[in-house]
Amino acid sequence: METVALTPLAQGLTDVFYDMDFAILGFYHRLAESAAGPVLSPVLNVITFTAWKGIPLILLSIVLMCFRKTRRAGITALMAIAIGALFTNLIIKNAVARPRPYNFDSTLRTWWIYAGSHMESDLSFPSGHMTCACAFTTGFVLSRGKKWLPVGIIYVILMGVSRNFLIVHYPSDVIGGFIFGTCAGIIAFFLVRAIYRKWGNSRFLAEDAQKLPQ
Repeated sequence: METVALTPLAQGLTDVFYDMDFAILGFYHRLAESAAGPVLSPVLNVITFTAWKGIPLILLSIVLMCFRKTRRAGITALMAIAIGALFTNLIIKNAVARPRPYNFDSTLRTWWIYAGSHMESDLSFPSGHMTCACAFTTGFVLSRGKKWLPVGIIYVILMGVSRNFLIVHYPSDVIGGFIFGTCAGIIAFFLVRAIYRKWGNSRFLAEDAQKLPQ
């Protein structure tokens, strides 16, 4: 395959993380080749779909906003997704311009084809799916309480595994998505908390404050 010219930022990521990325993706490829592969593939495809362009999680956030007791969590999650998308998809991805694994390395392309040739249209760093999943999860958990943390952790881990299993992201892309998405969720939580403190008595925002962290 043709050699892809890398931006300085993309080259730096490759130089620092390539050995780790290649080793982890190799592990997932061997997992796909094993007896567990046919079982894991459909499950991980469903997981990855839940953050497809952010649409399923956006819709879930809107549904949460329709109910008084989950309205704050829905607003926070929706704002977190928007913040994450703004910084990653519009700024960071274009600045780094890292190509997908299957567009950079012939071995990784072979593994990607074996995993189902799951095509993605944008750039690789950071993972938009992981950013969206972490933004939603962080905003929701901070708003609804730590009892949701185990579910959130499992979901985020499965999202990261799915993106690497399909060979559409490097593990370092997933780590980047985790960092940016978590930060987006925290920022959204504090922004929404400020909104509630100022306008929380309005009819739309009013809800059971005793169940919400202040």
